[in-house]
Amino acid sequence: MEGPKWLRDAIDREQIRAARETDPGEKLMAGPRMFDYECRVAAMGILYLHPELTESQVQKVLTERIKAERQAEERKWGLYSSL
Repeated sequence: MEGPKWLRDAIDREQIRAARETDPGEKLMAGPRMFDYECRVAAMGILYLHPELTESQVQKVLTERIKAERQAEERKWGLYSSL
């Protein structure tokens, strides 16, 4: 972020204050809400690049992208492996 340090610090303090005051249940739901939002944005991007696709085709492309990203993370970090 650009701008004066005092402004960046003030924004950081406000974000920290807001996070501390946020209800734990709300914090728990933030992750799924962000994921849903990002999926909608990604789907709109896919449709923008491929306007000929149907809704189910867009969902298939999105699912494939998420799967590929997860596999890349698994290879890089060893995540999501079964115990």
